[in-house]
Amino acid sequence: MTIPSLQRRLGLGDAVFIGLGSMIGAGVFAVWAPAADAAGTGLLVGLAIAALVAFGNATSSAQLAAAHPTSGGTYAYGRAELGPWWGFIAGWGFVVGKIASCAAMALTFAAYAAPAGWERPVAVTAVAALTAVNAFGVTRTAGAARVIVVITLGALAAAVTAAFAGGAAADPVTVASLWTGGAYGILQSAGLLFFAFAGYARIATMGEEVRDPRRVIPRAIVVAFLIALAVYAVVAVAVLTALGPAGVAASTEPVAEAAARSGWAWIGVVVRVGAAAGSLGALLALIAGVSRTAFAMARERDLPTFLDRVHPGRQVPLRAELAVGAIVVALVATVDLRGAIGFSSFGVLLYYFVANVAAFRQRGAARRYPPALQVIGGIGCLVLAATLPWPAVVAGVAVVAIGVCYRLVRLRSISRR
Repeated sequence: MTIPSLQRRLGLGDAVFIGLGSMIGAGVFAVWAPAADAAGTGLLVGLAIAALVAFGNATSSAQLAAAHPTSGGTYAYGRAELGPWWGFIAGWGFVVGKIASCAAMALTFAAYAAPAGWERPVAVTAVAALTAVNAFGVTRTAGAARVIVVITLGALAAAVTAAFAGGAAADPVTVASLWTGGAYGILQSAGLLFFAFAGYARIATMGEEVRDPRRVIPRAIVVAFLIALAVYAVVAVAVLTALGPAGVAASTEPVAEAAARSGWAWIGVVVRVGAAAGSLGALLALIAGVSRTAFAMARERDLPTFLDRVHPGRQVPLRAELAVGAIVVALVATVDLRGAIGFSSFGVLLYYFVANVAAFRQRGAARRYPPALQVIGGIGCLVLAATLPWPAVVAGVAVVAIGVCYRLVRLRSISRR
């Protein structure tokens, strides 16, 4: 029997833009308020910690992707390096958690783009439209990602310029103020910032569609990560300079309020357009990444094999794409998951923890980065998990337990047949 596989159509630029679309989403416009509430000016230290943990995770993903250039990301890497159960737990947490994130991101887009009362219909339309873009081929996905990322970065550049033009706040950033949030507050801000820009795994999940993957995927992951980190650092300094830590913590739209200090009447519209575009970019990459992971899991019979079909003309996992889109549409139409996806954060940390363990196990020619980076990434995932609210941890453990029960039942059913 022929094993279903995808065609390699993406180059380095395509992969970088898909990664940037995942990392520079709605989070860069909204994460500063809760981060400042937790740590004040110390969110800059939190960003540095988040960047260190994320870099460990990113290099682990890059090293694994070079050795296993296939769809599924850490699901495939965990299976190959550690065993089927490790891969399944990572893949299950990713698929379930990120489907919830898709619904949340669609509703976030609608909050910026839709008139009052029309949020759900607009969110459903956005999910359907982006699912269609993905379904028409991975080159369409990459093209849409380029356009969305350029719009988002343009809006952020205008907002940062406006924020600096408005002058400094009464409570300026100083070296002494970096530690006012305390160790726990800084770690909380690190967790928030980590989740805001940790989207580099989306490149790895599409590893079966990248040309020259052993060279391109590691480069794309690192390049996208460094660009995203630079963007987050500049925006962080801009909002803190314009509003001060107390002003950022009290703001519902910190980037918009920081930009508004310039007095430029048009800047608010630009920021809203950028935030809406960032939400769309993250949603586009999420749908693509989740569907590829579901496809990889179905190919290994960890999900129904109905999902492992590849469209002969478009060379995409069409059934997985449509299934993910349909589930997200159903969620968007019935529930609001923006405040109830803590288990997604838990799943992300578990996913990257497995990636770090798998990369640490690699030896010989497969090793590209020092083992210390995998240790930093793995320990960082555990520390950030410990700072999550306990309901998020409980929900995450419950999701994993449901997945384990599902796989046990499925394995028993397969063995009987």
